[in-house]
Amino acid sequence: MRISDDELRQDRLVFYAQDVGRLDGELDGLLEFSGARCAILIDREGHLVTRRGDASCSSMEALSALVAGSFAATREVARLLGEDAFSTLFHQGAHQSIQVSTVGDRTLLAVVWDQRSNLGLVRFYAQETTKRLEQVFDEIAERPRDRSTEQSISVDYGDEAAAALDELF
Repeated sequence: MRISDDELRQDRLVFYAQDVGRLDGELDGLLEFSGARCAILIDREGHLVTRRGDASCSSMEALSALVAGSFAATREVARLLGEDAFSTLFHQGAHQSIQVSTVGDRTLLAVVWDQRSNLGLVRFYAQETTKRLEQVFDEIAERPRDRSTEQSISVDYGDEAAAALDELF
């Protein structure tokens, strides 16, 4: 299914410095109360929105893309089991664990923690933070957009991107 250039323009959220500041504040609170190491907001396409805390991962962009891909694959598992989707994923490791939760329709919250915290604390505070983040995203989406400050996507963006990918591969 191909998404039109107009749909791409309409579906993207525009973040300003104060928006990122609000998101970062929510993530900071989550880290403080849960004892987790790192909190990451990722859009469903795998792009890093913002992150807070100490992440031992050398490439946050790669981690963001992999988390989004993993969540997309798990969505298909949910459908096979008769669910619309799973709202939360949890992966436990020997030294670190990660929980990924949906935030609204467009964003994922990934929380990484180690032995300093536990699943119960992370789940509780991540759930509370997710509700507050959804409110922030709703406010951003409802805000009238100042088109004069936005960089526009060219009318031929989709065709240009497809041609560039064809040339690359």
